[in-house]
Amino acid sequence: MITALKKFFGIVSTKDLNDFKSQGAIILDVRTPSEFKQGNITGSMNIPVDQLMSSLKKLNQQKPIITCCASGMRSGRAADLLRAKGFQVLNGGSWGSLQYKLK
Repeated sequence: MITALKKFFGIVSTKDLNDFKSQGAIILDVRTPSEFKQGNITGSMNIPVDQLMSSLKKLNQQKPIITCCASGMRSGRAADLLRAKGFQVLNGGSWGSLQYKLK
């Protein structure tokens, strides 16, 4: 029951995030370019959520993806869109808290 609630609300454990990272996960920041320039996770890729569907070919479907944004709302939407296209995805939430969760 708790696991289902966590998935529904996009709550991901640090262990899950680091498991994805150890598999070579792409950190996908779905904020606008101007937001991304103000601060981001080193090595992350920036594709704004409103451009995601037209940019799928930029992503390697063989690699897991951790999405992030400012608060977790856009990254949750991006994660849902990517999952529907067959990607293995975790919503990392806000980029600020995600950078501290990743080792």
